[in-house]
This record gives sequence, C-alpha cells and structure tokens, in this order.
Amino acid sequence: MVASERITFERVLCPIDLLPDSKQALDYAASFARICGAKLLVCHCRDWSERVRPAERSRLHEGGNAEQSLARLIERAKLDHSVNGGDILIIDGDPLVAIPRVAADKRVDLIIMRSRRWQHPRALLGSIAEAVCRTAPCPVLITHPRDREPAESRPDSPVKRMMIAYDFSSDAELALSYGLRLAKKHQAEMHLLHILPSRARTEAPEVATLPWGAGPAFDGIRDRLRSAVSGETGLTRQIKYAVREGQPYREVLAYAEEQGMDLICMGASGTGFGLHALFGSNADRVLRQAECPVIIARPLRPSMPVASKAG
Repeated sequence: MVASERITFERVLCPIDLLPDSKQALDYAASFARICGAKLLVCHCRDWSERVRPAERSRLHEGGNAEQSLARLIERAKLDHSVNGGDILIIDGDPLVAIPRVAADKRVDLIIMRSRRWQHPRALLGSIAEAVCRTAPCPVLITHPRDREPAESRPDSPVKRMMIAYDFSSDAELALSYGLRLAKKHQAEMHLLHILPSRARTEAPEVATLPWGAGPAFDGIRDRLRSAVSGETGLTRQIKYAVREGQPYREVLAYAEEQGMDLICMGASGTGFGLHALFGSNADRVLRQAECPVIIARPLRPSMPVASKAG
C-alpha cells in the first residue's frame, strides 16, 4: 500500500515562452492547478529566445517587451483572479538552469511545461521541457501541441482517465503515489499497467521466477498490482489493472492510445536521475511519442529548508 496522502500539490509552476500556443499551455496548467487546489505560478525566461527556432524569434515578444506580453497572455487566459502580480515571474539566464532553480526556490510541487521537441545541441532530449525534466527538483508534467484534446474544451478537469506504468521499482512506487493523489483530486479513472518482458528475455528479476504459461504469469502480476494499492481509500472510481508483454515504452504508448488516456504517470528509468539517466530510457521515449501529457515522478528536492510554503 502506498501513502499517497503524503503527496501534496500546493504550488504549480508553469514556464511559458510566449509563442502562439502558450495560452493553451497556460490553460492546461490553470485547469490542473484549480482541480488540485494549488497556487499557480507563471514564469518566463528572457533568454528563452536564444533556444527557439530563428523563424520564431521575432514572434516571441511581438508587440512589446516580455512583461507586457506575459500580462496580455494572462489576461487572455482569464487568470486575473487566480494569478496576481506576485505569482508572475520574469527570470534571466539559461532556461535549463533557471527553471529548476526557480522551482526549488519557490518550493514548487509540480512543473507543467509545453514541449515542442525542438532540436538543440544542449537540449539532449529534444526540447527545453524534456531537458528540464532531467534536473527538476520536483515532478514534471509535459504537454505537447499535438495532444488529442485541448484543455479549454474540458473546463471541469483535463484528466478523466490516467495510466500509471508500474514495474514494482522504487521509481514506480513514487509514480504510483503521485498517480493515486492525482486520481483522487481529478476524480479520474486510474489504470495500473505492468509490462512483462518478452518471452525471449526471461532474465528480468521481477518475473524470472514466474512460469511462462500466459495465464499464471499474468494472473500473478495482477495480484501483485492489486496488493500495491490494497486499502487505498478516497478513489471515486474503480482501479483497472492491466498486464502486457513486450517492449515497455511501446506497450505503454499502445495502451494509452487504445484506452484514450488523458495522462501517463511514470517514474524515471535507471538508477538515480542524473544528467544521462533519462536519455534513451523508456521514460524518454514515452515523453517524445505519447499523444497525451506525461508526468515524470520525482522526489522533491528544494534548494534550502524552509519552515513553510508561505510567501
């Protein structure tokens, strides 16, 4: 059983770049924060323009400076009552460094960012958002312009059905804790998915002792999945359990598409979460290819201890 009650969403940070679809990114973050009862912080990094495509640079601060552009965007998103002057941050420096630093300094519980999968030599995962995901001091939720359904068409909650990729590791346990908390907040239908390795690769420690008769193997895993959330209360919908066999990232993507998931929640693959831990991993591939937002669960790492989140 996981202790999801320890997971809180009190502060959500939404870094935006002021390009045309920034409003959609802000709409999603605002809806998400509202459902979670979280304070929304909006930030823009002035050095962001150095990392965008040259053709987009002239549009980045079109019609005024960064402060004016950000104020207009917030007004268009109708966030004047939920975002005040103290919640709007203009920061300087490399966004790959500045965004995680602001998240730590402000004791942020979740970063929600837009990814456009731009290629840049220093953005090893293909976009600023995916690169921030490697070093952020908290979980990061990544959305994409190609997501199936824009947030503004779902005023109640952007998350109706969510899937947690669960492989019984400590990373997956953290993802499950976050996923359960979000499912309660959004009153979402939750799917718990485990991927068995293909039968040609039975050396995986979690399933090495399982018989390869499909029925017993799958049934055994389902029992373990049920045990992982036994006694969990507060969910408004029944949890669904699924077991598949194959390449993990492919099966996660296929299941999410088939079941119409609104959110995928998973932990980082590998040991630790250093500079190269995510690169080439299942999490990386899901981030790049998913047709819905993806949250990578991370333990909170604030820059300095503080007594409370006030201020």
